[in-house]
Amino acid sequence: MALSRILSVVRSCPPRLAPLSTAPATREQSAAGPGAVLGCRAAEAPRPPVPAVDFGNAQEAYRSRRSWELARSLLVLRLCASPALLARHEQLLHLSRRLLGQRLFDKLMKITFYGQFVAGEDQESIRPLIQHNRAFGVGSILDYGVEEDLSPEEAERQEMESCTSEAERKGSGTSKREKQYQVHQAFGDHRDGVISARTYFYANEAKCDSHMETFLRCIEASGGASDDGFSAIKLTALGRPQFLLKFSDVLTKWRRFFHQMAAEQGKAGLAAMETKLEVAALQESVAKMGIASRKEIEKWFTAETLGVSGSLDLLDWSSLIDTRTELSKHLVVPNTQTGQLEPLLSGFTEEEQQQMTRILQRMDVLAKKATEVGVRLMVDAEQTYFQPAINRLTLEMQRKCNVEKPLIFNTYQCYLRDAYNNITMDVELARREGWCFGAKLVRGAYMAQERARAAEIGYEDPINPTYEATNAMYHRCLDYVLEELKHNAKAKVMVASHNEDTVRFTLRRMEELGLYPADHQVYFGQLLGMCDQISFPLGQAGFPVYKYVPYGPVMEVLPYLSRRALENSSIMKGAQQERQLLWQELKRRLCTGNLFYHPA
Repeated sequence: MALSRILSVVRSCPPRLAPLSTAPATREQSAAGPGAVLGCRAAEAPRPPVPAVDFGNAQEAYRSRRSWELARSLLVLRLCASPALLARHEQLLHLSRRLLGQRLFDKLMKITFYGQFVAGEDQESIRPLIQHNRAFGVGSILDYGVEEDLSPEEAERQEMESCTSEAERKGSGTSKREKQYQVHQAFGDHRDGVISARTYFYANEAKCDSHMETFLRCIEASGGASDDGFSAIKLTALGRPQFLLKFSDVLTKWRRFFHQMAAEQGKAGLAAMETKLEVAALQESVAKMGIASRKEIEKWFTAETLGVSGSLDLLDWSSLIDTRTELSKHLVVPNTQTGQLEPLLSGFTEEEQQQMTRILQRMDVLAKKATEVGVRLMVDAEQTYFQPAINRLTLEMQRKCNVEKPLIFNTYQCYLRDAYNNITMDVELARREGWCFGAKLVRGAYMAQERARAAEIGYEDPINPTYEATNAMYHRCLDYVLEELKHNAKAKVMVASHNEDTVRFTLRRMEELGLYPADHQVYFGQLLGMCDQISFPLGQAGFPVYKYVPYGPVMEVLPYLSRRALENSSIMKGAQQERQLLWQELKRRLCTGNLFYHPA
């Protein structure tokens, strides 16, 4: 089975699975006594309270910045807040380049937008900024921000070709995938409606190797610049997206089949980790479908694979896909349109199998390099039609690499309706298998595109209905993870947010749960050039906080800068507060004769 062979690439050592139907360890059990789960906290003497942080003290917030940098921030953030300017920013950039010439244009960008949001052109030029921020308590997540400047037509052509299999091009395979996981020409240029996130288009395997080399250099730069750095990677840069679409479709159909079986057993509507199938009833249903003989079915569901409880949950169900059971060769699911049973794991061509293998080999190379230089990897979340596959592949790498500490961090987009189910399942999987959970929580970067695509193609909108619902989802997911951290000292989370209320919520829950900055379990993250009034007070109070630091040549990061401008426009409330604090500090320095203040 092609898929089974692919998954085996990243499993150089056998996973340490508990029996599949063993009841999840409760938080109380995990924290109890000397025989508790690995990584749990021992009894501790009383510790001082979590440090207070003042986000309204402009003098402390900008202690690391010279006055001209404050003036630049004021100018850039004000320009980013102008809807009229943003609507024409690409044309204005092209016009400026033509009028000034390349050299003067580069200088203009470096003293304005590029200088605000990008650290420098190469590994050497970014080092002073990284070390300067580190001196004021702020670390770095390095990200080589270069993107190809493709025309919409070329981007669409590349995406359509790379997301379509040979069978689909011949007209024999398109209908087998769910609507959400079929390529659609109207969204071929998937840069549209995306803010802040870098975007890659597949050209060939050599280009993917080139992206891998870029990530390797970024990891080396992070390791050379500090001893506690992160580096960001995107899986769409490392392989053909058609594989991610197909794998996502497989995983989604299999999960949907689980919920169909649950509904038959009268268990519809329960939370993901609360839904359990009775094995006896499941065996009866599978036999009636004619998937396999009753004798074969009995071999799939034994005490050795399922324990003794007689039930299985969604994690148990998902594990049936991989190489540990004979069931994988028999997997079929009902087609929701025709009602007919269809193979879940349809065959891949030899070339497609090689492409699948390569993406996982590239991930493995990056993970080994990160381990070698002591850098943690953050796997960025992407569009929902890629994300099930990205999440599964990241989990495979976490199984392998997060044995002693979290090296691989998965990213969870809390604007998704399924965010809480996704994160609770992954936390439980880490508990059962004994590896260290690492996560980054974000709100999400693809909302407008996701909503437009769902409406156009005709599937359920995956995004929470309102901004308030997304905030509630973020806090719910964060609270669940913080509770896990209380009982598991090896689990880590990064709160990647520019929302001051979310940061305050985190600080309050840390104090209530006894999570201290010195434990380095809770990290904070913001983008370079934004929300310094949050990042630097946190860092100076002793909290682990990081700036997402892009770098690269001026012309090659222009697409990134365009979306950074749009990012600022989408968080006007925060930017307005930031501008007020910047202006307050500039006026204070002017009135006190400290306009030429130099950070020390």
